[in-house]
Amino acid sequence: MDSLTQIVLGAAVGEAVLGHKIGNKALLYGAIAGTIPDLDVAANYFTDKITATEIHRGFSHSIFFSILMAPALGWLTSKLERKQHLLWKPWAWLFFWGLFTHPLLDAFTTWGTQLFWPLDTRIAINSIFVIDPLYTLPFLCCVMVVLFKKKGSLSRKKTNWLGIYLSTGYLLLTVILKYITYQKFEAALQEQQIAYTRILTRPSAFNTILWNANVETEDAYLLGEYSFFDTRPITFTRFKKQRNASEEIRQEKNVQRLIYIAQGWYLMEQIEGVWFFYDLRFGLMPINETEEVFVFAYELTQRDGEFTAKENRKTPESAQFLLNKLWGRLKGN
Repeated sequence: MDSLTQIVLGAAVGEAVLGHKIGNKALLYGAIAGTIPDLDVAANYFTDKITATEIHRGFSHSIFFSILMAPALGWLTSKLERKQHLLWKPWAWLFFWGLFTHPLLDAFTTWGTQLFWPLDTRIAINSIFVIDPLYTLPFLCCVMVVLFKKKGSLSRKKTNWLGIYLSTGYLLLTVILKYITYQKFEAALQEQQIAYTRILTRPSAFNTILWNANVETEDAYLLGEYSFFDTRPITFTRFKKQRNASEEIRQEKNVQRLIYIAQGWYLMEQIEGVWFFYDLRFGLMPINETEEVFVFAYELTQRDGEFTAKENRKTPESAQFLLNKLWGRLKGN
């Protein structure tokens, strides 16, 4: 999830663990704990794009990392906060839950997390977008109210837990909505007599009303969308795999790494002699009235005998157009 959401979650967890003893400092250190796992993005400044992508939501988002770091951070904080007269164990408990709930929440997103690192398994439930106002804003309001309530008061405790219950309840609701929309996509495929090997469903940006689906068939990928306000049948846009054209470059080590990152959901095409790799898990994004691009697209360049990847960045203008288009589409077709 986005940084603000993780800060809010971490703060609420910190309050639940130690708020009755140290007041607002529990919110502060919980927020810090909730931020730490995402420091793995620093890899973008020290290594290549493919390696940085592999690192993101890996080790720092694992149970192992939480168990390893919590005692060290607890001990350090106990030295910095001697006036609180707490031993390292209560601090360690705060940091463990702050660190652990971060990847637990991220596991519900499309990117997922390697929660059980070093096992090479990424958990991705695909039920919530990385930024969802309905999850974050009520939670944030509760945490802000907690800031101004008396330490250890019943009202403070109830308000904090209200935020936790609301956010958790919404998160569980997204799983139910995912199940319902999965059934809708599956029924549409059966009605249209489309044979497929697997389906990937996920909510569109910033909401859980409009859902997207990737469908893999023998020779193509189908992309479809469904809003709970739709009145017309689901339709699918077809993209041929065309694997023969990219057979040679697909054998390259770094391209194989990208394929693995994308969990096999990918397309490749050559434009004016340059190869592009598209990660289909995040679907398409409209950039104007007539053109759509894949959200995650990588330009491949050969250097010193191997291919490197450069992510194609989006512009603020395309993001604004996306929001306008999204608002119109989620209201139904």
